[in-house]
Amino acid sequence: MRNLKVPCLEILGNLPLSSIGDMMEQYAQREYIEVVNWKKGYSYKPIVAFDIARTKTHLYIRYFVKGNSLKATYSTNNSPVHRDSCVEFFMQKEGDSKYMNFEFNCIGTCDAALRESRENKESLTPQEYASIKTYPSLPREPFDEKTGVHSWELTVVIPFTLMGLDPDNLPEKIKGNFYKCADDTEFPHFISWSPIDLPNPDFHCPQFFGEIFL
Repeated sequence: MRNLKVPCLEILGNLPLSSIGDMMEQYAQREYIEVVNWKKGYSYKPIVAFDIARTKTHLYIRYFVKGNSLKATYSTNNSPVHRDSCVEFFMQKEGDSKYMNFEFNCIGTCDAALRESRENKESLTPQEYASIKTYPSLPREPFDEKTGVHSWELTVVIPFTLMGLDPDNLPEKIKGNFYKCADDTEFPHFISWSPIDLPNPDFHCPQFFGEIFL
């Protein structure tokens, strides 16, 4: 099981998302999404890293991606963005049977829900979606798949309250995993931060979540 420590950078809450890059570069925790769990049929591995930090009230994740093919066909939240060039964060409170998925395509469109399983979910309300902030390096307009090598970044900011956490009484740690996928592209892939020991691609598996210390 992997683990990481999220540094607290209160100054992030006072800066626009377009200006936090230098602060995240210097003081956030950098991790890599590089585990190819299903080499048969899905051996392609783009270069993926993320910086993670928090304030008292929000979690900040800044993804960096470089790889073959780029796709963003969905521009409305609550869409299946995993089919596009996509990065994801799943989390679970310790002792809870439910978990949350936060999935983002490369232009910042989000698909998120509170789940009991892949099939059984409670989607976010429009107001809850509005509380999630995204800042993509790409324009937000959707586009069909582009071939060749592409690089992009995406910063996401998620309120702790949306995760069911009390900012005034944060737990020592939560469980979670970070993913990169692109299901319906020329180079489909399913890579993770914390390893997944299953025979077929499946990100909806809290038993393989790592530890995220807050």
